[in-house]
Amino acid sequence: MSKLKEAWSSAWDEALHLWSKFTKLNEPIWCNSQKEEKAEELTGSFAMIRLTDYRVVISLRQVEEKGLGEFAKEILAHEIGHHVYAPANLRDNARLAARIRMGLPSKEIFTSFVANLYTDLLINYRLQRSFGLDITGVYKKLQPDESTDIWTLYMRIYEMLFSLPANTLVRAKVPPTMQGDADLGARLIRAYSREWLEGAGRFACLCLPYLMKATQKMVAKLPPWLDTLSAGDGDVIPDGLAEIDEGEANGAIHPSQDPDLTGLRANAGGDEPAMGDGVEKYGGQKNHYRKPDNYIELMRGVGVTLSDEEIVCRYYRERAVPYLIPFPTREVQEAKDPLPEGLDVWDVASPINAIDWVESVVRSPYIIPGVTTVERTYGSSDGGLPEKLPLDLYLGVDCSGSMNNPKVNLSYPVLAGTIILLSALRTGARVMACLSGEMPGKFSQTNGFLKDEKEIMKVLTGYLGTGYAFGIKRLKDTFIDGPKPKRPTHILIVSDSDLFYMLNSAKDGWEIARQSCEIAGGGATACLEIANTTYKAPDIEKLRSMGWTVHLVPNMASVVAFARAFAKMKYDK
Repeated sequence: MSKLKEAWSSAWDEALHLWSKFTKLNEPIWCNSQKEEKAEELTGSFAMIRLTDYRVVISLRQVEEKGLGEFAKEILAHEIGHHVYAPANLRDNARLAARIRMGLPSKEIFTSFVANLYTDLLINYRLQRSFGLDITGVYKKLQPDESTDIWTLYMRIYEMLFSLPANTLVRAKVPPTMQGDADLGARLIRAYSREWLEGAGRFACLCLPYLMKATQKMVAKLPPWLDTLSAGDGDVIPDGLAEIDEGEANGAIHPSQDPDLTGLRANAGGDEPAMGDGVEKYGGQKNHYRKPDNYIELMRGVGVTLSDEEIVCRYYRERAVPYLIPFPTREVQEAKDPLPEGLDVWDVASPINAIDWVESVVRSPYIIPGVTTVERTYGSSDGGLPEKLPLDLYLGVDCSGSMNNPKVNLSYPVLAGTIILLSALRTGARVMACLSGEMPGKFSQTNGFLKDEKEIMKVLTGYLGTGYAFGIKRLKDTFIDGPKPKRPTHILIVSDSDLFYMLNSAKDGWEIARQSCEIAGGGATACLEIANTTYKAPDIEKLRSMGWTVHLVPNMASVVAFARAFAKMKYDK
């Protein structure tokens, strides 16, 4: 085993230089036993690459067992190809998976498998045709005991890519239909070798008929060189995946329908594929986004190990970022400048960075915490510049049965709330979030006003689906019965017209609204979905007379535009 490791180690630099003399990658992790393979999470293959830390892992034990010792350069260069070429990084790995999934309706479970086959074809085609490596020899060693349709198609594509005689790699009969598909597959690899993402959906559609009767057990019996199945496993979510690429949906076509491969004129008609919800983009274009449940499925497909709750928080954060602007602040009369006033004994319960070490050493050469240690005390003097004080935010969101579950479908109130709370946190404000669907029903809220984005988002992206309106009593618990806010706080409630039923039916509902606005000290806003305002006009005016700003939207989608305008709003000086 030591001689094998030495030979493969010496081949590593040469394999790197095949791609580029500037390619930088740590030497592989060499595994000599099953225990070491398990520790590195190397399963189902003798080699793999992890895109989370860009480490190649090689099982020398399996290499020896399978008689692959002479193919060091081929296998190492192949693994390096996953780093420098396809999929290269976590984001492109996820984009690849998204396109593959689009081409595998009802068979999404094989997304990682098909993505692995596709990127292997791209890499191996370059290694054998451009670099002269013996990839054919590797696959001659890696033949399954029992062939399947998908493996036969895969091997036949290699024979055509490498101009090999029939049955060099294929051990089963190739029917005419499969022969035609193999020809298309070879054309696809050649045509999309430079823009490989564009060909991913087409390759998936090509493979789909051969996977209809396949099972995971059958796939597990294929030769063990599935080296990217777990490449993205971990807790890292790349940016930019909530949005659907234009080529993602449009690229899920069979290669026989691709005029670049067939030379036939494209069909100008037909329906556009469904792309999720469309949101107006600056400049008049539209961005298309996946639904939250599809986003979760995609993350699971690429190996993200975070919980559904953590993933959906990331989804809404990504959706909110383009809308973020600085949250309003209030100016107080003057900022206070610190003024040194003297020294005091440092207490062991105080922060250690408060110790004035110079003065402590001057007083005594022996440092005894709490005895010889001192800290400087400060007063304050009037400064010359205005002090900006961020408004804290109370964010109340209706989570009654009439609202969407944010983990399944896009919840516009949750997206709007995310835009506003992230804007607030960026300025140093504290945020308290409350989900409420009551009378009867439930509520969920943060433990007071926080600066912890994760904890706030965890509450905001939850779902109750109970009751019929936001419970006005939640304001009483926080502002009337609770401690008085230390800083000016703005109350924002996102709900629908049922809020007025709550105000009218709850005990002292209107008085709670009035007092809470007064005690908060930073104003109050109710953003309400009301299509027809006529029959609610008296209630709207009554709420406004109590100091509330009432913003009406015709539908929940309009709440997103309100959120951006709200974040720009200037409050009373």
